[in-house]
Amino acid sequence: MSTTNIILSGTGGQGIILSSRIIAQVAFQSGYDVKESEIHGMAQRGGSVISHIRFGDKVFSPQIPSGKAHIIVALEELEALRYLRFLKKNGIVILNKKKILPAMAEEKDYPQDVESLLNQKGFVVIPVQADKIAKQLGNAKVENSVILGILSTLLSFKEETWHDVISKAVPPNTIDLNIKAFNEGRRLIKENAILEQRIRNIAEAKT
Repeated sequence: MSTTNIILSGTGGQGIILSSRIIAQVAFQSGYDVKESEIHGMAQRGGSVISHIRFGDKVFSPQIPSGKAHIIVALEELEALRYLRFLKKNGIVILNKKKILPAMAEEKDYPQDVESLLNQKGFVVIPVQADKIAKQLGNAKVENSVILGILSTLLSFKEETWHDVISKAVPPNTIDLNIKAFNEGRRLIKENAILEQRIRNIAEAKT
């Protein structure tokens, strides 16, 4: 298979690194060569965090070139825009509808209607309020598992492999909750047949 390129972006404390390692492990257990690169930026909560994940028959570099990412998974809206240069034409953005103001910034400085901006650029946008879903499930900290569930519908990995890797990666007392959040993310896409088909058409055409 050709190399699949995924960017994860967000801010410190959102679980970007954990999510990145889960995706990489799922790809590895599915038999692919995997390369992963993490850039923590400012280490404290609120600092920008980005991770590159590449998998395929043979991957030579962990860094995704500009314009070559098939998917950006953004756990925060501004972070989707910050790293948009990596996304290929007609690429997919999983956009968590969440705003976290950078240090020293004011609300008026934050871009308005990020989802519309992305649509205008021709990208396929999957908006989700993952924190709201996570809170309904009982713990806001599992929002990244909701996002992983959505991402899983765009990839060919077995659902059982995702469950296995997630169960080994999260604290034992949160396994059931994280799996439930993951399954909820999958359900959101599966129940939107039009969006699911559009996404799959683009995914099958990726180069």
